[in-house]
Amino acid sequence: MDEVIQVTQWLSSITPRKKAKLFFFTTHADAPSPMVGSNDVDTHEETQLPLATTVALHNFKNIDEFLKKKVNTFSCYNVIENEITKTDYEYLRFNSACKYLDVVPPFLDLEKISAIQNKFEMTDEERDYRLLLDSADLVLEKVCDSLKPAGVSQMWTALRKDRNLIRGVKTIDIIGFFVDPNPTGIKECLIFFIVRFLQKADKINRVNTNRLERLIAQCDESSSCEEGKTIDFIIDSLRFYPTELYPFGFCLIMCVIEGRHGAMQEIEKTMEISRHLGMITHTEKNPTKETIELVKKELMKPKYQFYSSFTCWFMSHGDSNSMVLADGETIEREWFLTSFPDISTFQLKPKVFFMVSCRGANKFSLKGDEFEGQSATCDYYDIGSALIRNRMLDITDSVRDISYVQPMMDTLVAYSTILDHLSGRANTHGTIYVDRACVPMSENISRGRSLTEILEHLSQDLHEILQETMDEDRIVYKQACHYDSFFRKTLKLPYTRHPKEDVHSAPQ
Repeated sequence: MDEVIQVTQWLSSITPRKKAKLFFFTTHADAPSPMVGSNDVDTHEETQLPLATTVALHNFKNIDEFLKKKVNTFSCYNVIENEITKTDYEYLRFNSACKYLDVVPPFLDLEKISAIQNKFEMTDEERDYRLLLDSADLVLEKVCDSLKPAGVSQMWTALRKDRNLIRGVKTIDIIGFFVDPNPTGIKECLIFFIVRFLQKADKINRVNTNRLERLIAQCDESSSCEEGKTIDFIIDSLRFYPTELYPFGFCLIMCVIEGRHGAMQEIEKTMEISRHLGMITHTEKNPTKETIELVKKELMKPKYQFYSSFTCWFMSHGDSNSMVLADGETIEREWFLTSFPDISTFQLKPKVFFMVSCRGANKFSLKGDEFEGQSATCDYYDIGSALIRNRMLDITDSVRDISYVQPMMDTLVAYSTILDHLSGRANTHGTIYVDRACVPMSENISRGRSLTEILEHLSQDLHEILQETMDEDRIVYKQACHYDSFFRKTLKLPYTRHPKEDVHSAPQ
């Protein structure tokens, strides 16, 4: 059959809603640029114009033409062996979006897709189409599905009132002030236009969504939300780090085995946690400084930008400032922690570090009356929110910026013990911290909970345990863990825990 006929038949089989979503996923806002094969032409009009005309004319002709052009580009594309091009990214994103929406073209060249995946050096696990879907876009799709056409129309009206933001934007004028988002698929096109416009204007990204939340907050709940949804529910969904679908993220496990009893059990337990949470895992036994540098270089490879989060377990001996490596050399803990968050492939994504080592030799020893706790009370004052607002600074959009980010932002560092203190271990089971961390992260109670909530549960559990030193003094002591957070959103642990089981049903 002629390819033109095949493409036409394929497009005619897709519902308007799915066409809008396929266009949205295919025009991913954070696609790398510039890349090999890309040019300096601003793609804003290319991505916004089809959405604008579809909303204005209630006609999907331009979106159909856009999708046809993509398919034709892929059909004629010759995969270059060594260089990763912009088309490589687009091809993988397009294929994944089609699978997610259950609209895979029968004529899509799977051998080309496999060849592109080879260029990215993807493992079998990483070839799962869900890895290539952008989690932030999936969250925005859920926001769209939670709103009625009237709600999206109210968002549009609120956006149009911001004259400084929309001044001189031709695609805004094409849509006009009043729109009818009720025809099938038009609501999706309009909200996706709003989202991509705010992203292109550097007003929102995968972490900074306040500007979008403010538009949603102006909607009338009674007329704008689908059944069972509320404005608060929709806004709350934007306040979590986007980690939708499988995998939850990439997990790096580094463990010094030499001179550490139970180290292999630590590896097994952390790997089990990683598998349980649906992460793709890499383990480095007995790391050296050279190993760490090689791992950092590996994480700079393009394929890692597809991951939604990064987790690192580092287990070794240590003192207040440093950690002991397998060859006896030491590295500064601060150097380790500040070098990984700056890796570009994980910018604007949650990065979690579990630092499992002693940070000194002090112990919180328990003696006699010291078992008895003390209680304290304090006074609470109810300060009216209006009073607070009246005293707050008026921070305008002109003095806000989301383009430049401190490297440590979106990072959480969890320590197995507090500064200058021991981190306890059992000869047969490894560190107590790792052993206890397995419990709350593996239990059903952690499904859908925030990571910090689980860490607080772990802190309570660990501090209840009476430990004993292994020397001749046999001192009984308690251990206190803690974490430092630079998070700007909440990191929620996944609800679905079976990475090989795809529970997804195709969106409408």
